Amino acid sequence: MVDGGGTVALQEEVALQAEGSGYFSGIAPDARAGSRYRYMLDGGETCPDPASRFQPDGPHGSSEVVDAAMFQWTDRGWRGIALPHQVIYEMHIGTFTKKGSWCGAQAELPHLAESGVTVLEIMPIAEFPGRFGWGYDGVQWFAPSHLYGSPDDFRRFVDRAHSLGLGVILDVVYNHLGPDGNYLAKFAPQYFCEKKTDWGPAINYDGSDSGPVREFCIANACYWIDEFHLDGLRLDATQDIHDGSDDHILGALGREVRKHAAPREVILIAENEPQQVKLVRTPDKGGYGLDALWNDDFHHAAMVALTGRNEAYYTDYLGTPQEFISSVKYGYLYQGQRYKWQKNPRGTPGLDLNPAALVTFIQNHDQIANSAYGERCQKLASPGKLRAMTALMLLAPGTPMLFQGQEFGASSPFLYFADHGPELAKQIRQGRVDFLAQFRSLATPEMRQRFADPGDPATFERCKLDQSERETHREIYDLHRDLLKLRREEPAFRAQRRRGVDGAVLSGEAFVLRFFGDGDDTGEDRLLIVNLGIDLHLDPAPEPLLAPPAGSGWATRWSSEDPKYGGTGTPPLDTEENWRIPGHAAVLLKPNPKPDPNHA
Repeated sequence: MVDGGGTVALQEEVALQAEGSGYFSGIAPDARAGSRYRYMLDGGETCPDPASRFQPDGPHGSSEVVDAAMFQWTDRGWRGIALPHQVIYEMHIGTFTKKGSWCGAQAELPHLAESGVTVLEIMPIAEFPGRFGWGYDGVQWFAPSHLYGSPDDFRRFVDRAHSLGLGVILDVVYNHLGPDGNYLAKFAPQYFCEKKTDWGPAINYDGSDSGPVREFCIANACYWIDEFHLDGLRLDATQDIHDGSDDHILGALGREVRKHAAPREVILIAENEPQQVKLVRTPDKGGYGLDALWNDDFHHAAMVALTGRNEAYYTDYLGTPQEFISSVKYGYLYQGQRYKWQKNPRGTPGLDLNPAALVTFIQNHDQIANSAYGERCQKLASPGKLRAMTALMLLAPGTPMLFQGQEFGASSPFLYFADHGPELAKQIRQGRVDFLAQFRSLATPEMRQRFADPGDPATFERCKLDQSERETHREIYDLHRDLLKLRREEPAFRAQRRRGVDGAVLSGEAFVLRFFGDGDDTGEDRLLIVNLGIDLHLDPAPEPLLAPPAGSGWATRWSSEDPKYGGTGTPPLDTEENWRIPGHAAVLLKPNPKPDPNHA
């Protein structure tokens, strides 16, 4: 059924003819870009298109015809992105700017490029109900949310990002559909199966009649690559994508996405709570051929070290120097050991993984929101500790990821928000309270009363960034920008080589990491000393990693205690009194050739 758009009466009915395999098709000769339409199902109910390209009035309104070929791209020279050397920036379009739109976000792109980030990871945008939300309850996978602008506004955003050298990847949810506006089941109940996810029925990727379901998912992934020139995808909660077939949907999806992108390069990143490294192993080694995995272990250890709390899912972390050394060298901390919190082994062996295949972070959308008030790290940790941890994350060989506003110490919180009808909103509000109760400190009656209401528009508004803080918080911004410049320009950091770094514990809260230059070029070695405790006088110092290259001493290359970052200065570390290491600091040293005393 085709209408003229908006609220006008339906003008044309088009009968659909059976094609086989459960599909129907028809031609609407008067339809054009901008036309609105709905499907009439057996029994007379009219529904929007589950594969709609745009829902201008939300998930329950009529679908709109979109002609992607009309958009004039200017990025023909863009070759895509490969995983090495990337710095990811996670962002939510609705809160990234006060406007909460693609247009508003596009205006900030030059600043992001200047900061040193290289890839923008957009939180889910598939059409979802309500006036605001995180996007993980999307119901029309092919329709960019009308809340942020038109599909062409999204294309303009990507086109501009590419012109500035920024890649764009999209967070997609292929494990479930949201509860409100999910019309897919009305068209074919076979899209869902009896398996369960944390959010309801799982999608049918391996059961009866699963072929068209797999096709629907893979077509969606390729659609973002084809019609929006995206540079890859971040796959949400892959542990809840259930597929026991010989050709797992993630492997099949990855192959097709790369075919559609060629000759452009794309990256595919997975969130996987059980830390199953087969996702990033090549098919010849029994893997799915994805590029990278989120590394929650690094985050959890960092938060324990920064806050002193190891409640709930932080229970199995102590934030010790050895945890950070092991994380930098080997990626995941848990690769099959017993994990008390889950009463099971956690992780799978991945000692051989390329460091770039693990995405490291100290903030992301989930982890900020999983606190009492949605507070960012600068509200939970001392400034010196946070500067030191930031240096560790941004110089370590993994692929670093920042969350929007982190680069300038945004004062706005990031809370969970979702706009639903009264009954569902009540369930979500209670669900949030129940989830946070795993933290002993948040399970008390006085704290339960203080959690923000996810359905209150004020909760959403509080999360919007104030981009002017890039200047008013210039010390924090300069810290991030300078570290990313070091990462980009110093060979020892840029290499991201497996076994390219080693480390040693210096005290209960201090450690050293030595990043090795290429081959025999010890002049490119870099020493990063991190002390999350009090000032340390290391005497004696029986640790060979502290020894400088032959004919050299150590000179300070960079310090988190530089006054330009709000620090208090950094005296020399390697002195005649042996090593004196400042507390709550990270100091980077480089070899400094000593003059030959025998040379006149």
